[in-house]
Amino acid sequence: MKKTLSRRARIATGGAVLAAVAAGTFGTVAANASAPEAAQDSAVSAAPAAAAGKRDTTTSTHLTIDAATEAAQAALKAAKKEGQRITVAVVDRNGNTILTMRGDGAGPQSYASAEKKAYTAVSWNAPTSELEGRLENAPNLKDIPGTLFLGGGVPVTADKAPIAGIGVAGAPSGTLDEKFARAGAAALR
Repeated sequence: MKKTLSRRARIATGGAVLAAVAAGTFGTVAANASAPEAAQDSAVSAAPAAAAGKRDTTTSTHLTIDAATEAAQAALKAAKKEGQRITVAVVDRNGNTILTMRGDGAGPQSYASAEKKAYTAVSWNAPTSELEGRLENAPNLKDIPGTLFLGGGVPVTADKAPIAGIGVAGAPSGTLDEKFARAGAAALR
């Protein structure tokens, strides 16, 4: 006499079988994946490190997190004095975000806009209000990923080279955003 399993029992049994097969397959893949890695590690450690000469490298200056924080807080303070709710972002020379501070009541769109303005300012080493005018002659500039050609971004320089960008968004105009970004940059002097 053949015993028929209930639907619930068949599902539970099938799930257990699938789990066992998956565990066995994963274990095999994991074991095979780690073997070549171990061989590569020993080959890499056996090769000496290449030494670059002074003429093959460059040195760049970056803002510290403390300086970036000081600049952002100065921008927020300037905006608060005028009753404006903003977000301020500080990016490094490569456009990587060092920090972003969203002020109390700042709009949700201001976060991304501030970062893009900071990135744009450091990328072109110019205030974004000046860059807005370039769109008339080169409208495709606005299509470059990560950029925003609206007032509110200023570069930070050291020895005339851009080392950071400060972007502000959330005030009713790019002129005000840039005023607050400049207040942040002035705190670094």
